[in-house]
Amino acid sequence: MILFPNAKINLGLHVLSRRMDDYHNIETLMVETGFCDILEFQRSADVKTELNLSGRPVRGENEENSVIKVWEILHEKHSIPAVKIHLHKVIPPGAGLGGGSSDAAFMLSGLNEFFQLKLTNSRLKQYASLAGSDCSFFIDNKPALVCGKGDILTPSPKFIEGQWLCIFYPGFEVSTVDAYSGIILSGHNENLIDIIFMKISDWRENLVNDFESTVFIKYPMIAEMKQKVYESGAIYASMSGSGSSVFGIYPGKPVLNDELKKWLVWEENIPGR
Repeated sequence: MILFPNAKINLGLHVLSRRMDDYHNIETLMVETGFCDILEFQRSADVKTELNLSGRPVRGENEENSVIKVWEILHEKHSIPAVKIHLHKVIPPGAGLGGGSSDAAFMLSGLNEFFQLKLTNSRLKQYASLAGSDCSFFIDNKPALVCGKGDILTPSPKFIEGQWLCIFYPGFEVSTVDAYSGIILSGHNENLIDIIFMKISDWRENLVNDFESTVFIKYPMIAEMKQKVYESGAIYASMSGSGSSVFGIYPGKPVLNDELKKWLVWEENIPGR
């Protein structure tokens, strides 16, 4: 089976409070994109599931990869046999694009179909939450207001239909753990969804990603990249997730200078409703 796990972007990200379980309560609108990894698996004659990686380098041992984790969950709970997995990484790890979470969710859904487990999306989301906070979003893989620790999802309009999306990557990762360790809980007077319903041209002054205030201090190159995206004609630009990628929303296909072209990893025209 061949699958194409896709990246997401965050339209705004409010970090609201720290939880008793050491996670944080957040509020963000996640939107799927066409930027994809390539994931292939097949039944194995061996007892042990194996993972081969290609493409962009991924930190950590193969046994720690999210696709192995979700296979282990289904192996434990539903006794599925071993598989051989090949994951070709195109989405940069540590870029705030949810690549690892998407890989895990697509692996779950793919194993469910391949082995005819007949698990509901609700059950798949429960399993996905065991693999990572963002994983549940990729089960439905549709725009959603995401709250709690990332496991409370409410379907949402996409809000950027008909716009041009560009994603830029500076060439280095930002650790999610480090980003959260420096976060300042400043509070928000307005719900994120109310801001999202403003005109896109008003987002620049109102729609914020709370991680930017601390990540930009440690990684000023990301702040510089965001500014250059605005200078290139973006209606709205933001860091995605906890970084390091920045996306720009444009009214049409932009003409980018050589510096931005060097950072560009994905662009697409968002289909209309």
